[in-house]
Amino acid sequence: MFISTLDPVAFSIGNFSIRWYGLLFSFGFIIGYCIMQMFFRQKQYKTEDLDRLLVYIFVGTVIGARLAHCLIYEPDFYLSHPAEIIKIWHGGLASHGGVVGVIIAVLLFLRKAKYRFFDLADMLCVPTALVCTMIRVGNFFNSEILGNPTYSDYGVIFARIGETFPRHPAQLYEAFAYFAIFLTLLGTYLFIKKRPEGLIFGLLFTLAFTARMAIEPFKVEQADYSTDSFLNVGQLLSIPFILFGIAIIVVASIKNKQTGK
Repeated sequence: MFISTLDPVAFSIGNFSIRWYGLLFSFGFIIGYCIMQMFFRQKQYKTEDLDRLLVYIFVGTVIGARLAHCLIYEPDFYLSHPAEIIKIWHGGLASHGGVVGVIIAVLLFLRKAKYRFFDLADMLCVPTALVCTMIRVGNFFNSEILGNPTYSDYGVIFARIGETFPRHPAQLYEAFAYFAIFLTLLGTYLFIKKRPEGLIFGLLFTLAFTARMAIEPFKVEQADYSTDSFLNVGQLLSIPFILFGIAIIVVASIKNKQTGK
């Protein structure tokens, strides 16, 4: 059993505080940028295009994740208080929306840049899994996205928020899952040279949201309403992403056979 008294604030400068969540999120983006630079140089792509792409992705991630959280998990509150939607510093980002935001951002970027979507998507998916890992560790520091009580001696007691009973460290379950996916995708990218274009893109969707489906039962329901189903909101939202990922893998494999690569 672990008793968490972790302070979400990493350090303060006067009245300005830097939180671990923000540091980890930024750290993930910095490492991801370095990985993407390596990929771009290997393919002899313009690294200045990468700088523009990451601006698109950052904006798309934040907008997509924020809107999804507000409109899917707490619609009653945010539709009644629309001004609260822009207050992202109060917390509340949904990964499903972040994914959609990134895809839209890449498509907008491609309107002014000549790259193949699946080629670019395969590269982006590798560091994306790492960023997801960092975000979930940040959630652990914030004592948020809590797991269900374990009703045993196993688990984490989030003492900082006044709890005295252990919960499943669901944030760390997801962090470990996403890190394993990151290693899988990185290995696939580096060592499987004749892979179908789009394979890594499909794998990220399939693996990440399958992991999400498996871990959701250990988490406290995040939506402020019930689905009246044995599946919660997070699981129901994951199903189309899993099916989308499988479809991408199948299409990529068929296209690869047809081109004879």
